Amino acid sequence: MLRGVQKQLALMAALLLGAAGAQTVDLRILETTDLHTNALGYDYYQDKPTGEFGLEYTATLIKQARDQKRNTLLYDNGDLIQGNPLGDFVARVQPLKPGDMHPMHAAMRVLKYDAGNLGNHEFNYGLPFLQQVVAAAPMPIVSANTYKDDGTGKPGENAFTPYLIQRKIVYDEAGRPYVLNVGVIGFLPPQIVQWDKANLDGKIVTTDIVEAARKFVPEMKAQGADIIVAVAHSGISADYQPGQENVAAELTKVPGIDVVLSGHSHQEFPGPVYKSIPGADITKGTINGKPVVMAGFWGNDLGIVDLKLNYDRKAQKWTVVDGTASIRPIWDKAAKKSLVTPDPRIANAVRKAHEGTLAYVRGKVADLAAPITSYWALVQDDPSVQLVSNAQIAYVKAALAGTQYKDLPVLSAAAPFKAGGRGGASYYTDIPAGTLAIKNVADLYVYPNTVQAVLVTGAQLQEWLERSAGQFKQIDPNKTEPQTLVDDSFPTYNFDVIDGVTYEIDVTQPARYGSKGELVNPNAHRIQNLMYQGKPIDPNQQFVVATNNYRASGGGNFPGLDGKNIILQAPDETRQAIIKYFQDQKTVNPTADGNWKLTPIPGVTLLYISSPNAQKNLPAGATLLRTRDDGFAEYLIKF
Repeated sequence: MLRGVQKQLALMAALLLGAAGAQTVDLRILETTDLHTNALGYDYYQDKPTGEFGLEYTATLIKQARDQKRNTLLYDNGDLIQGNPLGDFVARVQPLKPGDMHPMHAAMRVLKYDAGNLGNHEFNYGLPFLQQVVAAAPMPIVSANTYKDDGTGKPGENAFTPYLIQRKIVYDEAGRPYVLNVGVIGFLPPQIVQWDKANLDGKIVTTDIVEAARKFVPEMKAQGADIIVAVAHSGISADYQPGQENVAAELTKVPGIDVVLSGHSHQEFPGPVYKSIPGADITKGTINGKPVVMAGFWGNDLGIVDLKLNYDRKAQKWTVVDGTASIRPIWDKAAKKSLVTPDPRIANAVRKAHEGTLAYVRGKVADLAAPITSYWALVQDDPSVQLVSNAQIAYVKAALAGTQYKDLPVLSAAAPFKAGGRGGASYYTDIPAGTLAIKNVADLYVYPNTVQAVLVTGAQLQEWLERSAGQFKQIDPNKTEPQTLVDDSFPTYNFDVIDGVTYEIDVTQPARYGSKGELVNPNAHRIQNLMYQGKPIDPNQQFVVATNNYRASGGGNFPGLDGKNIILQAPDETRQAIIKYFQDQKTVNPTADGNWKLTPIPGVTLLYISSPNAQKNLPAGATLLRTRDDGFAEYLIKF
């Protein structure tokens, strides 16, 4: 007891000495974000190890970064517990018991995270599961703009801890200790109440991220926060509107916030993607003079913010005198090799869950007569999307039998989830012929969405497809040099293909809808020759469209889809509907019915980016141009 008191007195004396001779203190802040249950560098869909992602690799970078700086903090920025079959296994297949620690948190306990934030995907498995996971977490979890519904649809009390002020001991270059009160506040996209309406309606209300920051940051300062770190599961955009999804840049303008940890967009900051953002310095890693970092996704990067702090003894105040941000990758994209070795402690922490997941994903569903790939899913009707639509239509028809909607045509909307883009050159579906297993179903449909159906008119169907057609850049029919076809900023999960009708997409027309779903070109119509049963579609005819809870509730900002025209909210996940469809078929023969196509543009050459593996099944008119250093391949398509 006496020894403990002596230690406390010695520390207090050292702290007073440090304050008397204040020096600059270096503080390093580390970020992981959008891990999506990738504790390991293991591709459960291909059932093989990989060095391209995984917290076990990032963990080595974390150790290296800590070894370089004495004063370090480590935060996670959300989208942690959903994203691959391991997440499904512990949430659905063999659910965690109350008090059990989530395997991702077991891994994080090894790394001694200081705090974590919630992302939008944390709510995919329902609020009770999330609350159970948070209760057993080894570090505090924050979320400032998430509230309990007060019973009238308005914010009541905070649903989670909005912020923390953590008392940290930091040391200057001479080894003298100081007390630093670090404020940590978390934010997530307010759109979660739309995207997970079935889970959150009547339970959770969200507010604007910036509004929440302006509310709580002064409170944090008043309670003694010396610096404030905003851990924002939000991307970076050039402008700001209240209620917006991606507002990390705007947070740098909030007085009192010193550092912004960004995420959600699966991009890298500092990086060239954001060179045109007003106030951005991608060399220094700042926006409006404040350090900002976004550490990619799945653990492929570690985000690092380095601060220099001065303590003013007279004012008893800490000041950030300089700050920079950078990212460190785990994988060399050009050389296609790992830059670090994995930390074996992570594999040990998740071993039981990993082994259970492997047994689960290897379970047989049916026989597969031919391979299924998604390499060309953005330029032609593709079996990887067709099979999902077939399963959705079968499910919804059975569910609506005997209801007032039983005689209406049932269509299906499905998108190519794995089509490269921000997921990288290996992010494609590639299922060989032979045994079709659970892992392959999860490869076809990567999200734990549930089946829903909406009632729309022919006119609304046209607008739905116009919004989807924003996937493409506008092509000049008079140019002979190759023109890039796909707009990489448009998420492929918003490229809905609607089966049950036929249509063409004329990419010489400008997009009718903008990136946020706003009508930007009222006179433009990319969707041509939209027909049902061989006849031009009747704008007033009613259709049932099978889709998922994300789209039906307004996800993606599609015209006419706001949750008000949902006629079926099924309890089953889409993957379960796909599994049942495959089991009923016993042998699956993947073919597409060719219900849509790009309108031919004679004399024009299109440039299409896909995997080098896309050479295995080149469409007519397509040739390989080159393979790039980032792992993607460029193809030329001539009509």
